[in-house]
Amino acid sequence: MKKHRLDFIIIGSIVLFAFICVLVIKLTQKEGKYVVVIYNQTEQGRYRLQEDIEVKLSFSDDKYNILVIKDGKASIKSASCPDQICVRQKSISKVGETITCLPNKTVIKIVGDNSEVDVVS
Repeated sequence: MKKHRLDFIIIGSIVLFAFICVLVIKLTQKEGKYVVVIYNQTEQGRYRLQEDIEVKLSFSDDKYNILVIKDGKASIKSASCPDQICVRQKSISKVGETITCLPNKTVIKIVGDNSEVDVVS
């Protein structure tokens, strides 16, 4: 019986530790300043997160994404990709958050004031 109780204590400790780690990460994330558009691993545009805009991102004839920045958050409104995963992703506003559209080779990334974009990530 003690072995069974010890298992619950270990599992509970691991879950509590994971919860605390996630909480610390969420509370220490900074608000972003810019939305950076990366196409084919090169920066194609940078928009202020505080300005409400809607931009059609089209880098080839038949592929596009529509980026919406509203209320300090960025999201993809519509896209030409078949799976629409980028459209279903939640809005982003914190430094380091991304929206990725693999079929269109597009990454939307939130950066801070003096951030250089790491095109590898």
